[in-house]
Amino acid sequence: MRPDDLDAIRRASEPKLARLRSDVAACGSALVAFSAGVDSTFVLAVAREVLGPGAVALTAHSPSVSLAERAEARALAARLGARHLEVDSHEQDDPRYLANGADRCYFCKSELYRLCEQAAREAGLAAILDGFNADDRRDHRPGHQAALERRIRSPLAEAGLGKDEVRAWSAAYGLPTWDKPQMACLASRIPYGTPVTPERLAQVERAEAGLRALGLREFRVRHHGEIGRVEVGEGELEAAFACRAALVEAVKAAGFRLAVLDLEPFRSGRLNALAGIALPVVDG
Repeated sequence: MRPDDLDAIRRASEPKLARLRSDVAACGSALVAFSAGVDSTFVLAVAREVLGPGAVALTAHSPSVSLAERAEARALAARLGARHLEVDSHEQDDPRYLANGADRCYFCKSELYRLCEQAAREAGLAAILDGFNADDRRDHRPGHQAALERRIRSPLAEAGLGKDEVRAWSAAYGLPTWDKPQMACLASRIPYGTPVTPERLAQVERAEAGLRALGLREFRVRHHGEIGRVEVGEGELEAAFACRAALVEAVKAAGFRLAVLDLEPFRSGRLNALAGIALPVVDG
């Protein structure tokens, strides 16, 4: 987005930001489920702004979270001056998660929010906040059902802030995540119905680390057995072709026998579309 676009988005969404700040301040204290993504980083920044030391971040670690994302979460929490709790997540012990159905995220988020509830009780924090935004209502998000069941607050969605607005305000707050590509856990690279295993997750992580080292920013390595299918953002297709030999080498070095570059650009939710999952209808 251009600077003029960011300014226009901010001017139009000032009342939403005001509500976000007011809602978070009214919590008194809060634990933020923090992944270092665009949304949860902004929620943590606002929580730190209005709650001070009453805002605490929690990041859950499991084989589905890359080492790079864990390191970024630590760095961002430190940058924001937030107390940062790091805990081990055990969704890998749940056979329903490992089965990798279309509801996989529900079981992962249920485990995350269980850990958040435990940490919030121990720290005496009044609320738990996540990074679900208003645009997410239009996507297949089974993990949000887990949040609703446990009464986790979604202050961005409650204030009506969508992704572009979160990015625009993140830029105003000086957050380096304002233009960060959308991220998802490593398990999202494995097609529904193919069991999630530590070995498959590690393969994907190694392959994506190799692509990141080539300078690519927006991409996914989809796990199709012996084939690693690479999707890159539309703006990076040319760059991917330019380094295709190194790209193939990186994917094969991760343990795939074949490396395939998808000519259709990456877009979030593509596997859901391929699986024929209907998206929710949202008014307004």
